[in-house]
Amino acid sequence: MRFTKPRDLLAVGLVAGLLAHLLIRLAYDTLPPLPTFAGFTLLVIAIVNLWLAFSLRARILRKRGARPVEPLTAARAVAFAKASSLLGAIMLGGWAGVLIYVLPARGQFQAADNDIVTGIVGGGCAALLIAAALWLERCCKTPDDPHLDR
Repeated sequence: MRFTKPRDLLAVGLVAGLLAHLLIRLAYDTLPPLPTFAGFTLLVIAIVNLWLAFSLRARILRKRGARPVEPLTAARAVAFAKASSLLGAIMLGGWAGVLIYVLPARGQFQAADNDIVTGIVGGGCAALLIAAALWLERCCKTPDDPHLDR
């Protein structure tokens, strides 16, 4: 298994942003207002990623007093991290697509003013999720194998 590459996340985020922008452009006047704290679910997932990262890091580095990690547990954590970073990239792209549409329209629509806050909260939480997921993925690296960092 290879580490997640930032270019892969960037490509996914750009495609998601383009699709979100096109959908918002076509249907913005028929959509209900976006919930202000819709992005907080991503923050909860980021916190879980961070908790796993700090929990597994000491165990994988074989710190004194820490139980060893089962290989299957580490593999599941890496799979969770990869899925989380992909979700974060998709959502960051989506929120960016929303912001690109609503920022110029902020004076024209009351909903656009509210959706700017929603887009910023969602984008920030998505960026935190990406960072936490990549950290978890790095924490699961086997310390004895220098070839895994390719």
